[in-house]
Amino acid sequence: MRPSVPGSLAVALLAWTAGAVTAQTYPVKPIRWIVPFPPGGGTDLTTRTLTPKLSEALGQQVVVDNRPGSGGTIGLAIAAKAPADGYHMATAQLANMGIAPGLYKKLPYDPVKDFAPVTQAVSAILVLVAHPSFPPNTVKDLIAMARAKPGAITYGSPGNGTSGHLGTELIKMAGKVDMVHVPYKGASPALTDLLGGQITIYLSSIPPAVPLIKSGRLKALGVTGSKRTASLPQVPTIAESGIPGYVVDNWYGVVVPAGVPKEIIARLNSELVRILGMPDIRERYALEGSESAPTTPEQFAHLIRDEQQKWAKAVRDAKVQID
Repeated sequence: MRPSVPGSLAVALLAWTAGAVTAQTYPVKPIRWIVPFPPGGGTDLTTRTLTPKLSEALGQQVVVDNRPGSGGTIGLAIAAKAPADGYHMATAQLANMGIAPGLYKKLPYDPVKDFAPVTQAVSAILVLVAHPSFPPNTVKDLIAMARAKPGAITYGSPGNGTSGHLGTELIKMAGKVDMVHVPYKGASPALTDLLGGQITIYLSSIPPAVPLIKSGRLKALGVTGSKRTASLPQVPTIAESGIPGYVVDNWYGVVVPAGVPKEIIARLNSELVRILGMPDIRERYALEGSESAPTTPEQFAHLIRDEQQKWAKAVRDAKVQID
Protein backbone atom coordinates (compact mmCIF):
# COMPACT_ATOMS: atom_id res chain seq x y z
CA MET A 1 0.00 0.00 0.00
CA ARG A 2 1.36 3.47 -0.95
CA PRO A 3 1.80 5.84 1.99
CA SER A 4 -0.71 8.66 2.08
CA VAL A 5 0.42 12.26 1.61
CA PRO A 6 -1.04 14.94 3.91
CA GLY A 7 -3.40 17.30 2.09
CA SER A 8 -1.33 20.47 2.67
CA LEU A 9 1.84 18.74 1.50
CA ALA A 10 0.08 17.41 -1.58
CA VAL A 11 -1.08 20.89 -2.51
CA ALA A 12 2.44 22.26 -2.03
CA LEU A 13 3.94 19.49 -4.17
CA LEU A 14 1.34 20.08 -6.87
CA ALA A 15 2.09 23.83 -6.91
CA TRP A 16 5.83 23.20 -7.06
CA THR A 17 5.43 20.71 -9.90
CA ALA A 18 3.17 23.09 -11.84
CA GLY A 19 5.69 25.90 -11.41
CA ALA A 20 8.56 23.73 -12.56
CA VAL A 21 6.63 22.59 -15.63
CA THR A 22 5.62 26.20 -16.41
CA ALA A 23 9.20 27.42 -16.20
CA GLN A 24 10.46 24.58 -18.42
CA THR A 25 7.86 24.99 -21.16
CA TYR A 26 7.38 28.80 -21.12
CA PRO A 27 6.71 30.36 -23.55
CA VAL A 28 4.60 28.30 -25.96
CA LYS A 29 2.82 31.18 -27.74
CA PRO A 30 3.36 34.85 -28.65
CA ILE A 31 3.66 37.44 -25.88
CA ARG A 32 1.75 40.72 -25.83
CA TRP A 33 3.77 43.74 -24.67
CA ILE A 34 1.54 46.73 -23.90
CA VAL A 35 3.09 50.15 -24.52
CA PRO A 36 0.89 52.84 -22.92
CA PHE A 37 1.84 55.57 -25.42
CA PRO A 38 1.55 55.98 -29.21
CA PRO A 39 4.18 54.78 -31.69
CA GLY A 40 7.17 57.05 -32.18
CA GLY A 41 7.63 58.41 -28.66
CA GLY A 42 10.33 57.62 -26.12
CA THR A 43 8.38 54.85 -24.37
CA ASP A 44 7.61 53.15 -27.68
CA LEU A 45 11.15 53.42 -29.06
CA THR A 46 12.69 52.21 -25.81
CA THR A 47 10.44 49.14 -25.88
CA ARG A 48 10.94 48.35 -29.57
CA THR A 49 14.70 48.33 -29.07
CA LEU A 50 14.25 45.31 -26.80
CA THR A 51 11.45 43.31 -28.40
CA PRO A 52 13.33 41.77 -31.38
CA LYS A 53 16.07 40.38 -29.13
CA LEU A 54 13.57 39.17 -26.53
CA SER A 55 11.61 37.39 -29.29
CA GLU A 56 14.82 35.69 -30.38
CA ALA A 57 15.76 34.72 -26.83
CA LEU A 58 12.35 33.25 -25.99
CA GLY A 59 11.68 31.62 -29.35
CA GLN A 60 8.29 33.32 -29.58
CA GLN A 61 7.14 36.56 -31.14
CA VAL A 62 6.79 39.51 -28.76
CA VAL A 63 4.03 41.72 -30.14
CA VAL A 64 3.92 45.43 -29.24
CA ASP A 65 0.42 46.70 -28.48
CA ASN A 66 0.23 50.52 -28.23
CA ARG A 67 -2.57 51.66 -25.87
CA PRO A 68 -2.14 55.43 -25.36
CA GLY A 69 -4.03 57.92 -23.24
CA SER A 70 -4.18 59.73 -19.89
CA GLY A 71 -0.45 59.96 -19.33
CA GLY A 72 0.09 56.22 -19.78
CA THR A 73 -2.54 55.18 -17.26
CA ILE A 74 -5.01 53.70 -19.78
CA GLY A 75 -2.50 51.19 -21.12
CA LEU A 76 -1.34 50.23 -17.65
CA ALA A 77 -4.95 49.73 -16.51
CA ILE A 78 -5.42 47.29 -19.42
CA ALA A 79 -2.24 45.47 -18.42
CA ALA A 80 -3.38 45.24 -14.79
CA LYS A 81 -6.50 43.35 -15.86
CA ALA A 82 -4.66 40.98 -18.21
CA PRO A 83 -4.26 37.30 -17.30
CA ALA A 84 -1.33 36.61 -14.97
CA ASP A 85 0.04 33.92 -17.29
CA GLY A 86 3.34 35.39 -18.43
CA TYR A 87 1.98 36.23 -21.87
CA HIS A 88 1.11 39.82 -21.02
CA MET A 89 3.65 42.46 -20.02
CA ALA A 90 3.84 46.25 -20.08
CA THR A 91 6.24 49.16 -20.13
CA ALA A 92 6.05 51.04 -16.85
CA GLN A 93 7.71 54.42 -16.54
CA LEU A 94 8.00 57.43 -14.31
CA ALA A 95 4.66 58.89 -15.41
CA ASN A 96 2.31 55.95 -14.89
CA MET A 97 4.10 54.35 -11.93
CA GLY A 98 5.89 57.17 -10.12
CA ILE A 99 3.84 60.32 -10.74
CA ALA A 100 0.28 59.08 -11.36
CA PRO A 101 -0.42 57.76 -7.82
CA GLY A 102 0.04 61.24 -6.37
CA LEU A 103 -1.69 63.01 -9.25
CA TYR A 104 -4.97 61.19 -9.81
CA LYS A 105 -7.69 61.04 -7.15
CA LYS A 106 -8.87 57.74 -8.64
CA LEU A 107 -6.30 55.63 -10.46
CA PRO A 108 -7.64 52.55 -12.35
CA TYR A 109 -4.86 50.35 -10.95
CA ASP A 110 -2.65 50.02 -7.89
CA PRO A 111 1.00 50.34 -9.00
CA VAL A 112 2.16 48.09 -6.16
CA LYS A 113 -0.64 45.54 -5.71
CA ASP A 114 -1.64 45.04 -9.36
CA PHE A 115 1.82 44.46 -10.84
CA ALA A 116 4.94 42.40 -10.36
CA PRO A 117 8.14 44.26 -11.34
CA VAL A 118 10.49 42.44 -13.73
CA THR A 119 13.33 44.93 -14.21
CA GLN A 120 14.10 48.56 -14.74
CA ALA A 121 15.27 48.90 -18.32
CA VAL A 122 16.49 52.41 -18.99
CA SER A 123 17.32 55.64 -17.23
CA ALA A 124 16.67 58.62 -19.49
CA ILE A 125 16.66 62.40 -19.58
CA LEU A 126 14.47 64.87 -21.46
CA VAL A 127 15.17 67.89 -23.64
CA LEU A 128 13.27 71.18 -23.62
CA VAL A 129 12.58 72.15 -27.24
CA ALA A 130 10.96 75.08 -29.01
CA HIS A 131 10.21 76.19 -32.56
CA PRO A 132 13.21 77.98 -34.15
CA SER A 133 11.14 81.19 -34.36
CA PHE A 134 10.73 81.32 -30.58
CA PRO A 135 12.91 84.23 -29.36
CA PRO A 136 14.43 82.74 -26.15
CA ASN A 137 17.52 80.58 -26.61
CA THR A 138 18.06 79.70 -22.95
CA VAL A 139 15.86 78.69 -20.04
CA LYS A 140 16.82 81.95 -18.36
CA ASP A 141 15.46 83.89 -21.36
CA LEU A 142 12.34 81.67 -21.38
CA ILE A 143 11.60 82.55 -17.76
CA ALA A 144 12.16 86.25 -18.45
CA MET A 145 9.68 86.17 -21.33
CA ALA A 146 7.13 84.21 -19.25
CA ARG A 147 7.37 86.82 -16.51
CA ALA A 148 6.86 89.63 -19.02
CA LYS A 149 3.90 87.88 -20.69
CA PRO A 150 2.05 85.76 -18.08
CA GLY A 151 -0.01 82.96 -19.70
CA ALA A 152 1.26 83.71 -23.22
CA ILE A 153 3.58 80.70 -23.40
CA THR A 154 1.96 77.30 -23.89
CA TYR A 155 3.73 74.03 -23.16
CA GLY A 156 2.75 70.62 -24.47
CA SER A 157 3.14 67.25 -22.79
CA PRO A 158 2.46 63.61 -23.73
CA GLY A 159 -0.42 63.71 -21.24
CA ASN A 160 -1.42 64.72 -17.74
CA GLY A 161 0.93 63.34 -15.14
CA THR A 162 3.79 62.54 -17.50
CA SER A 163 7.37 63.50 -16.77
CA GLY A 164 7.04 66.16 -19.48
CA HIS A 165 4.07 67.66 -17.63
CA LEU A 166 5.50 67.64 -14.12
CA GLY A 167 9.00 68.45 -15.34
CA THR A 168 7.70 71.67 -16.90
CA GLU A 169 5.65 72.42 -13.80
CA LEU A 170 8.93 72.33 -11.86
CA ILE A 171 10.33 74.92 -14.28
CA LYS A 172 7.25 77.09 -13.68
CA MET A 173 7.65 76.76 -9.92
CA ALA A 174 11.38 77.54 -9.98
CA GLY A 175 10.87 80.57 -12.20
CA LYS A 176 7.64 81.70 -10.48
CA VAL A 177 5.96 82.08 -13.86
CA ASP A 178 2.63 81.23 -15.47
CA MET A 179 2.58 79.01 -18.57
CA VAL A 180 -0.43 77.14 -19.98
CA HIS A 181 -0.42 73.33 -20.14
CA VAL A 182 -1.70 71.59 -23.29
CA PRO A 183 -1.82 67.79 -22.78
CA TYR A 184 -1.71 65.34 -25.71
CA LYS A 185 -2.15 61.59 -26.08
CA GLY A 186 1.54 60.98 -26.58
CA ALA A 187 4.75 62.52 -27.90
CA SER A 188 4.09 62.42 -31.64
CA PRO A 189 1.00 64.68 -31.70
CA ALA A 190 2.69 67.11 -29.29
CA LEU A 191 5.79 67.37 -31.47
CA THR A 192 3.61 67.78 -34.57
CA ASP A 193 1.83 70.75 -33.01
CA LEU A 194 5.12 72.23 -31.81
CA LEU A 195 6.48 72.05 -35.36
CA GLY A 196 3.30 73.71 -36.58
CA GLY A 197 3.43 76.49 -34.01
CA GLN A 198 0.29 75.47 -32.09
CA ILE A 199 2.27 75.25 -28.82
CA THR A 200 5.35 77.14 -27.68
CA ILE A 201 7.64 74.64 -25.90
CA TYR A 202 7.75 70.94 -25.14
CA LEU A 203 9.79 68.80 -22.74
CA SER A 204 10.53 65.80 -24.97
CA SER A 205 12.21 62.46 -24.63
CA ILE A 206 15.53 62.48 -26.48
CA PRO A 207 15.03 59.95 -29.35
CA PRO A 208 12.25 61.68 -31.33
CA ALA A 209 13.70 65.15 -30.70
CA VAL A 210 17.32 64.60 -31.82
CA PRO A 211 16.72 64.44 -35.61
CA LEU A 212 14.42 67.47 -35.43
CA ILE A 213 17.05 69.45 -33.53
CA LYS A 214 19.89 68.42 -35.83
CA SER A 215 17.86 69.30 -38.92
CA GLY A 216 17.07 72.74 -37.51
CA ARG A 217 13.32 72.18 -37.34
CA LEU A 218 13.43 72.60 -33.54
CA LYS A 219 15.89 74.21 -31.16
CA ALA A 220 16.93 72.89 -27.77
CA LEU A 221 16.98 75.10 -24.68
CA GLY A 222 18.31 72.53 -22.21
CA VAL A 223 18.37 68.91 -21.07
CA THR A 224 17.04 67.68 -17.73
CA GLY A 225 20.00 65.58 -16.59
CA SER A 226 22.71 66.41 -14.09
CA LYS A 227 25.16 66.44 -17.01
CA ARG A 228 25.01 66.93 -20.77
CA THR A 229 24.18 64.02 -23.02
CA ALA A 230 26.42 62.53 -25.71
CA SER A 231 23.60 62.69 -28.24
CA LEU A 232 23.31 66.50 -27.86
CA PRO A 233 26.67 67.60 -26.42
CA GLN A 234 26.19 71.24 -27.41
CA VAL A 235 22.96 71.57 -25.41
CA PRO A 236 23.42 72.74 -21.81
CA THR A 237 21.59 71.26 -18.87
CA ILE A 238 18.60 73.21 -17.59
CA ALA A 239 20.62 73.72 -14.41
CA GLU A 240 23.32 75.44 -16.53
CA SER A 241 20.77 77.28 -18.63
CA GLY A 242 18.82 79.02 -15.91
CA ILE A 243 17.61 76.85 -13.00
CA PRO A 244 20.45 75.70 -10.71
CA GLY A 245 19.89 72.25 -9.20
CA TYR A 246 17.16 71.24 -11.66
CA VAL A 247 17.22 67.52 -12.53
CA VAL A 248 14.50 65.21 -13.89
CA ASP A 249 15.62 61.63 -14.48
CA ASN A 250 13.03 59.69 -16.44
CA TRP A 251 13.05 55.88 -16.44
CA TYR A 252 11.38 52.92 -18.13
CA GLY A 253 10.90 49.39 -16.87
CA VAL A 254 9.02 46.15 -17.41
CA VAL A 255 6.13 44.84 -15.33
CA VAL A 256 3.70 41.93 -15.53
CA PRO A 257 0.30 41.47 -13.87
CA ALA A 258 0.47 40.44 -10.22
CA GLY A 259 0.28 36.69 -9.80
CA VAL A 260 2.59 35.68 -12.63
CA PRO A 261 4.65 32.69 -11.41
CA LYS A 262 8.01 33.68 -9.95
CA GLU A 263 9.76 31.23 -12.27
CA ILE A 264 8.46 33.12 -15.31
CA ILE A 265 9.41 36.49 -13.82
CA ALA A 266 12.91 35.13 -13.17
CA ARG A 267 13.16 33.94 -16.78
CA LEU A 268 12.04 37.30 -18.18
CA ASN A 269 14.38 39.16 -15.83
CA SER A 270 17.33 36.97 -16.82
CA GLU A 271 16.76 37.47 -20.55
CA LEU A 272 16.10 41.22 -20.32
CA VAL A 273 19.11 41.88 -18.07
CA ARG A 274 21.29 39.98 -20.55
CA ILE A 275 19.86 41.95 -23.50
CA LEU A 276 20.23 45.29 -21.72
CA GLY A 277 23.90 44.47 -21.15
CA MET A 278 24.63 43.85 -24.85
CA PRO A 279 27.11 46.42 -26.27
CA ASP A 280 24.91 47.28 -29.27
CA ILE A 281 21.88 47.88 -27.05
CA ARG A 282 23.86 50.00 -24.60
CA GLU A 283 25.35 52.01 -27.48
CA ARG A 284 21.97 52.58 -29.09
CA TYR A 285 20.45 53.83 -25.86
CA ALA A 286 23.46 56.08 -25.21
CA LEU A 287 23.03 57.73 -28.62
CA GLU A 288 19.39 58.38 -27.69
CA GLY A 289 20.31 60.09 -24.43
CA SER A 290 19.49 57.05 -22.31
CA GLU A 291 21.39 54.49 -20.30
CA SER A 292 20.74 50.78 -19.84
CA ALA A 293 19.85 50.27 -16.19
CA PRO A 294 18.84 46.62 -15.55
CA THR A 295 17.91 45.60 -12.00
CA THR A 296 16.52 42.74 -10.01
CA PRO A 297 12.73 42.70 -9.55
CA GLU A 298 13.25 43.71 -5.92
CA GLN A 299 15.43 46.70 -6.84
CA PHE A 300 12.86 47.89 -9.37
CA ALA A 301 10.07 47.58 -6.78
CA HIS A 302 12.13 49.73 -4.39
CA LEU A 303 12.66 52.38 -7.10
CA ILE A 304 8.91 52.55 -7.80
CA ARG A 305 8.09 53.09 -4.12
CA ASP A 306 10.76 55.80 -3.75
CA GLU A 307 9.59 57.63 -6.87
CA GLN A 308 5.97 57.64 -5.70
CA GLN A 309 6.99 59.40 -2.49
CA LYS A 310 9.21 61.92 -4.31
CA TRP A 311 6.65 62.91 -6.95
CA ALA A 312 3.70 62.98 -4.57
CA LYS A 313 5.49 65.90 -2.88
CA ALA A 314 6.18 67.57 -6.24
CA VAL A 315 2.50 67.25 -7.18
CA ARG A 316 1.44 68.80 -3.87
CA ASP A 317 3.94 71.64 -4.21
CA ALA A 318 2.82 72.35 -7.78
CA LYS A 319 -0.85 72.18 -6.69
CA VAL A 320 -1.66 69.83 -9.59
CA GLN A 321 -4.60 67.46 -9.21
CA ILE A 322 -6.56 65.45 -11.78
CA ASP A 323 -9.97 63.93 -11.08
